[in-house]
Amino acid sequence: MEDYFSRFLNLGWQLRQYLTELIENLLGYIDWIPQRLEIQFSASHGGSLPGTTGYIHEEAYALSISKTTTEEQTANGISEGTIFRKKFSAIYQRSYGRSSYLLHGFGVVRRLAFHVRDQWSLFLSEVHAKLTRILHRFWTTLQGSREDIGWLQRTRASLCSVDGTGRFKEILNEIRNGLHCLPDTLVYLFIPGLFSNHSPLYFTNTKRFFSKMGLACHIAKIHSESSVEKNAWELKQYIEELYWGSGKKVLLLGHSKGGVDAAAALSLYWSELKGKVAGLALVQSPYGGSPVASDILREGQIADKEARRIMELIVCRLIKGDMRALEDLTYDKRKDFISKHKLPVDELPVISFHTEASTAPTVLTTLTRIAQAELLPWLPLPRFFPSASEFVESMLASLKVPVVAPVSAAMAVTALHLRLRYGESSDGLVTRRDAEVPGSVLVRPKRKLDHAWMVYSTLKKGSTEADASEMCEALLAMLVEIGRNKKFR
Repeated sequence: MEDYFSRFLNLGWQLRQYLTELIENLLGYIDWIPQRLEIQFSASHGGSLPGTTGYIHEEAYALSISKTTTEEQTANGISEGTIFRKKFSAIYQRSYGRSSYLLHGFGVVRRLAFHVRDQWSLFLSEVHAKLTRILHRFWTTLQGSREDIGWLQRTRASLCSVDGTGRFKEILNEIRNGLHCLPDTLVYLFIPGLFSNHSPLYFTNTKRFFSKMGLACHIAKIHSESSVEKNAWELKQYIEELYWGSGKKVLLLGHSKGGVDAAAALSLYWSELKGKVAGLALVQSPYGGSPVASDILREGQIADKEARRIMELIVCRLIKGDMRALEDLTYDKRKDFISKHKLPVDELPVISFHTEASTAPTVLTTLTRIAQAELLPWLPLPRFFPSASEFVESMLASLKVPVVAPVSAAMAVTALHLRLRYGESSDGLVTRRDAEVPGSVLVRPKRKLDHAWMVYSTLKKGSTEADASEMCEALLAMLVEIGRNKKFR
């Protein structure tokens, strides 16, 4: 594809050259005529006017007469030579007048030809530049994130990672059989991802699951639509508050952008957080960047300004967030941040968990529970029997209607798009290669799970496989085990 693009540009340039040369060749003779035109007049009349020559060169005229007169004057005082010269001069002046008009016409045509040639060359240059810009935008749009996906694995400084999928399955199986091994000597902090502030059920089932086991569990109260560096600072303060308030180390689990925010907090403030954090699990996090964010905000592609204005309207106006929250997930921003700030994977246990979304047609009918609405404020009750009305109100106060959305369907469509366009497996928003942190322990389950599955529940019941809460417990238990075996201090 790149070879065809280069050939197309060369063809446009050659066409411009050929047309310019054609114009120059067609009009070049006009430039030749005035510079080389030479008219020579010769006349002789016996011995009285043996040589009279006139030259026209570069619009200049010269008349020379080699001899004056050798004839005797006539009786009235006028010689034959003088009469001849006057007649010849009149004839010559008439000829020169016509020649001067012709030369003047040639000069006008020449200047016009040069002006047309210059304008044609300028026009061709503008057409070539505009065509080059259009082709560059087209190529940038067509190329997309093809060269950026998986860039972390191609860097020379990339650390070797260990595949811990097998051990993860063993721990998950033990949890499903009733063996829970998470210690109560740690505080468990969940960091939500982008747009979590507008999803009331984000991590709520997992927190309830951990609380029933008697574990200290918290969901970070951060503005998820803020920049990575801003959230990193808030998480740093949040971790220190939990540590000094409980005297226990904090075990982190970040989902999506929450994992990027948590990794940024450790990268920027590790000297202050060392000894206070027990480990980090990044769940479906675009640590290397997201092709979706990059394709939306990439400059130089077709309709880039329009796409950015739409996202600014959604993120800044409707959600009241910061546009940098989305920009920080692009490949350019992630490359810049990772090159400047190192994640301490050699001093801290880190797990990278990523999945692949299903693109089966049945997924398009799956509805995901993203919120819940109370029935009581909307349901009018009769007031004939106050005692009965109070009883009904007390019963309805605990009843809530689930607010559902086709999140899984949207993830399936996006995952299919990324697979067809780039040939990459993804959970719908993050490719598997971009979710792997170099030097971390990798967990790559084969089960088809989309990007929202780990934090939201679906309306489908009766699944015999582990749910999101059990998977989070398995990841955190694995972190504790890695930290114990490697004896991180």
